[in-house]
Amino acid sequence: MPPSSVPSLKARILAVAAITISGLSGGLVGYAVTDLQCENSCNSLSGSIALASAIFAAVGVSIITNLALKAMAEWKTNEKQQSIRERYPVE
Repeated sequence: MPPSSVPSLKARILAVAAITISGLSGGLVGYAVTDLQCENSCNSLSGSIALASAIFAAVGVSIITNLALKAMAEWKTNEKQQSIRERYPVE
């Protein structure tokens, strides 16, 4: 079975951690900014803005991590193809 060019488990775990942390951070920032701007008790507005901010941040980071993992896989594939070409040159 040929070696796989799938990103390592460590890289995928780090990607999930980055998405989770960005979602939490986005939610906290959205809640804090909305809560500071509101004069009365606006818990429902602050909560809905926090949820929207969390989703927006998580989606943005997930796009970036997806592109990074795909680039890593492509890089591994190109390295493997180059090593095979060097081992078996075509004349």
